[in-house]
Amino acid sequence: QVQLVESGGGSVQTGGSLRLSCVLTGYRWNPYCMGWFRQDPGKEREGVAGIDRDGTTEYAESVEGRFTITQDSSNNTLFLQMNNLEPGDTSMYYCAARLSSTCAYLVRYRLYDYWGQGTQVTVSS
Repeated sequence: QVQLVESGGGSVQTGGSLRLSCVLTGYRWNPYCMGWFRQDPGKEREGVAGIDRDGTTEYAESVEGRFTITQDSSNNTLFLQMNNLEPGDTSMYYCAARLSSTCAYLVRYRLYDYWGQGTQVTVSS
């Protein structure tokens, strides 16, 4: 059974850093792509960063230069290093994987097949 489990969320002050991790289990190959998304209650899920199996990355404009997405393909683990956090980054963060086929876009949530349960990130001013 394919599962994605996120960790690393928490509460920090403005300017602080957090590192999110996501482990993909139950799948013996590398996914075509993985990504991080965030969603606030009542709002549409927003793409934050994505990476494909070749290492190509894509970021939302709002996090470019502050967040870095990386992966450990040997363990199907995804990371999101978040620096210089702002109150606007407060949200529930979700990890996702696309296993079915190649990824034309890396931060469009509708293209992803599997999702984690989410980890909360709170940034206070």
